[in-house]
Amino acid sequence: MPAIDALPYDGRIPTEAKLRRLVSNLLSASKADHVIALTDVYTGTQPPEFENASDAKAKMRLWVGPEPRFHPHVAQYDFEAWLLPYWPTIQKLAKHNRTCPSGNPELVNHHHPPARRIMEMFEIGQCRDSYVKPRDAGRILRTHGLDGAVQQCAELRALVNTILRVSGGELIG
Repeated sequence: MPAIDALPYDGRIPTEAKLRRLVSNLLSASKADHVIALTDVYTGTQPPEFENASDAKAKMRLWVGPEPRFHPHVAQYDFEAWLLPYWPTIQKLAKHNRTCPSGNPELVNHHHPPARRIMEMFEIGQCRDSYVKPRDAGRILRTHGLDGAVQQCAELRALVNTILRVSGGELIG
């Protein structure tokens, strides 16, 4: 079983030649077998860097070039979409009963992204703290794991399947 080294990138994903250089360095200098990149469509830039997840993946592939060991993945619109299947836990942590956004979690409105919705929940709820991604997302996922979100979120399932495929594991259907 291969080792997986998670290397968080501080800030938004690098673009163009900088991403190509980073991937090249990871594949050569660190002897990595594969590079799996994950970004949000919403990177905070104005105008937005990406139109949607497909556009982001296409641009990342273009920037890196024909490298079969590079696997781009994109959360549409942000990572917190993958937390929406666990809304009852978010309600419990936030101490508020606002209803869950309807529909596919990965298609929740770009102009009011899931992260903002969760943050608002915490701020109007009776909990003493605002939403903090590392702390609260961690609490949600430690409680539930990824199974529920993987079943509802195609891009998360694709990311998990990429990890399983390059690791020689059995893919999730």
